[in-house]
Amino acid sequence: MTNEFTTLNLRAQLVQALSELEHTTPTPIQSAIIPTMMTGQDVIGQAQTGTGKTAAFTLPILNNLAPDLGFVQALVLAPTRELAMQVAGAIHDYGKHMDVSVLPVYGGQPYSTQIRRLKRGVDIVVGTPGRLLDLIRKRALNLSMVSTVVLDEADEMLSMGFVEDIETILKETPAERQTALFSATMPPAIRKLANTYLRDPEVVTIARKQMTVDTIEQRYCLTNAADKLAVLTRLLEVEPASRTLIFARTRLSTGELADALTARGVPAEALNGDMSQDARVRTLNRFRQGRVTVLVATDVAARGLDIDDISHVFNYDLPDDPEVFVHRVGRTGRAGKTGIAISLITPKEQWRLRRIEKYTRQKMSAMEVPTEDDIYAKRKAILVEKVTVWLNRERYRAEAEIVAELVEAGHDPLAVAAAALKLARKSEKQRPIEPVGEVRFSKPSKERTFRDRRKGGQEKRNFGRASHEEGMVRIALGTGEIHGIRINHIVRSLAKYANIPGHSLGKIRVQKQRTFVDIPEQFVDRVLANPQDYRIGSKTVSVERA
Repeated sequence: MTNEFTTLNLRAQLVQALSELEHTTPTPIQSAIIPTMMTGQDVIGQAQTGTGKTAAFTLPILNNLAPDLGFVQALVLAPTRELAMQVAGAIHDYGKHMDVSVLPVYGGQPYSTQIRRLKRGVDIVVGTPGRLLDLIRKRALNLSMVSTVVLDEADEMLSMGFVEDIETILKETPAERQTALFSATMPPAIRKLANTYLRDPEVVTIARKQMTVDTIEQRYCLTNAADKLAVLTRLLEVEPASRTLIFARTRLSTGELADALTARGVPAEALNGDMSQDARVRTLNRFRQGRVTVLVATDVAARGLDIDDISHVFNYDLPDDPEVFVHRVGRTGRAGKTGIAISLITPKEQWRLRRIEKYTRQKMSAMEVPTEDDIYAKRKAILVEKVTVWLNRERYRAEAEIVAELVEAGHDPLAVAAAALKLARKSEKQRPIEPVGEVRFSKPSKERTFRDRRKGGQEKRNFGRASHEEGMVRIALGTGEIHGIRINHIVRSLAKYANIPGHSLGKIRVQKQRTFVDIPEQFVDRVLANPQDYRIGSKTVSVERA
């Protein structure tokens, strides 16, 4: 098998691993980044998900590595544990014929395990900013000999409030290091970070893929947030889906949604970062083989999912970035086949819909929530079709003998057939049709969100202990103005310790001794799970319901 990676002058062990993984042709970003990074030059790579950027920076790191030196030579910063695990897994796969040690570090794992590994000596560390900073403060992670630092998905780390942590970590590395920054977008804050910490970088920009394709039918369904599950279940009943991919916002919600669908008679499995690599592979194989037809995944967990016959993509939660929406939708309608993408949108999210349509330059068509009559009609049609197939096959001799016995015993043939169909439909009782309420359109709140307030001005009026915004819950933090607290401190702390996206937060009010924050209802349990763990700087901060 011809492998074009040989033209990039990579080590033979790396080319061998790539061949075994059936990677034979470099993507555009790999062809541009790998030779540059191999020379030690700083680089900036602007590319969307799915362009092959992980291999673009991991291969030159491995190529330039001198194994078993006993200290950390390369450091990769990632915004989430899922991505940290994915990058570490890629390094392990590409470097399997080299004596290389890689350690992923992220919150939720015991410090002791990670510290023991670091003491034994690690070549490459991949981690989230919060846990990396904690290990540095514990004097367990020494970055003084690092030669290459990679900032992966820098824009996502920025949105989660990690910029100050990143800057602190970079100051622990040598000034003459090589730095590579990868980001799907380049907002001013990312450019400022690059200008400060990169030296004369080579800039590589990979053009966006085609926004959508003609073979994808895009629709949206307007629903109340509380009715999303009921609406999704109804849609799965009436849509002619063969293999379905559902996107949810968080790894926690993937498991909850998959369990909820299964309990309602729609067998589904989750794909998220909490799964081991073996469990992930087994789930994907079942999905590819058709043994599982509904998969609920996060964006990060679904990366690398290369399956051509996905008939439907559902956006249970809309992504914040239109580019991510395009990437999700592109999972269906592949290889010349048709596909359907359906997004569940609440009244508050209609502005996201308009932004996506503006970005893609395509309109999505509105669809109605299937009624109970629609579902009963669909169920009847499926039953009639199945019975017709068996009638045409004429392969029911044993069953015909049972019918003959029942008729001989005095039962009417039509009554026997009706009773048999009644038994066949018994499973439908396990799929109750849940009620769906009329969509509620609330008036925009007069109070501005923290995003608006960052643009200037603090709002002081009418901020009570309960949120007036639908789907939001107000929490209180035991810190305020007298402690020098600013809004960005609050955003970063909640994003870091509760592992929720900073951009999901609503109104924030910093008072003299306390701070009130509106958070999405689905994150409340996670935020309050470990209220003693929150810190801002060196200060422990209490968190409770307002």
